[in-house]
Amino acid sequence: MPTPHENLTTRVAQRRRYLMCRPEHFTVSYSINPWMEPSRPTDTAKAVRQWQALHDAYVELGHEVELIDPVPGLPDMVYTANGGFIVDGRALGVRFRVDERRGEERPFMDWFDGHGFEVVEPVEVQEGEGDFLLVGDTILAGTGFRSVGDSHRELAAVFGREVVSLRLVDPRFYHLDTAITVLDPVEGVGGVERANIAYLPSAFDEESRRVLAERYPDAIQVTDADGAVFGLNAASDGRHVFVSPRATDFAAQLEARGYVPVPVDLSELLLGGGGIKCCTLELRGGAR
Repeated sequence: MPTPHENLTTRVAQRRRYLMCRPEHFTVSYSINPWMEPSRPTDTAKAVRQWQALHDAYVELGHEVELIDPVPGLPDMVYTANGGFIVDGRALGVRFRVDERRGEERPFMDWFDGHGFEVVEPVEVQEGEGDFLLVGDTILAGTGFRSVGDSHRELAAVFGREVVSLRLVDPRFYHLDTAITVLDPVEGVGGVERANIAYLPSAFDEESRRVLAERYPDAIQVTDADGAVFGLNAASDGRHVFVSPRATDFAAQLEARGYVPVPVDLSELLLGGGGIKCCTLELRGGAR
């Protein structure tokens, strides 16, 4: 394993392009995951302030942020990661499992189409970058709660890449992006083999844990306590990791590997079952 000094000299920030949606209509009026309690009051103005802090943190560190207009009656549009999956200018739309979010499907696909992406209408039920994560040339794909297994075959056909299926078993971690953080968008930058992911072992079944251990033997394994505060629902540019300030052990693990944690509190949006990564859809390719 490289020394901390070596890690500090090899972590390279890569400029990313993200799609976000201001949570102007955020509230919790229904329950579609264990985090959502409609009886618990939500503060929309606080959610907007916290979201703005994440937006500004991205911009201040050199990333480009595009915005999709929020639609009244669709409070979960703020979780843009669920709106699609985009690689090399091709955007695969989504088909939500739950009726409450079906209204988001067309606005996202229309946005992709209007911004120079080749839009692919989905056939199978899947929830975009919530369950699909690009690691180098490989796509890690989650199933168990939202996206169905058949969507993984569709994903491979659309993008022509290897797709590795992983099964989630804890309903609190119902999307893959709640249990895995992609730390390095590109493998082996500068000739250095990297620990490309961090993950929460207890969120996965035994076979998935075996696959992860085999493929990513140097990955950061995060504690249950940090997983429970959505510590793994984080975003990384290869050097800076935007992470929940409550995931203190994870932050220390990141620093030991030469990453720079950037704490951003999205506690209000966690009331809807989403965090930093949920609010961040990566736009890879397409017109500017």
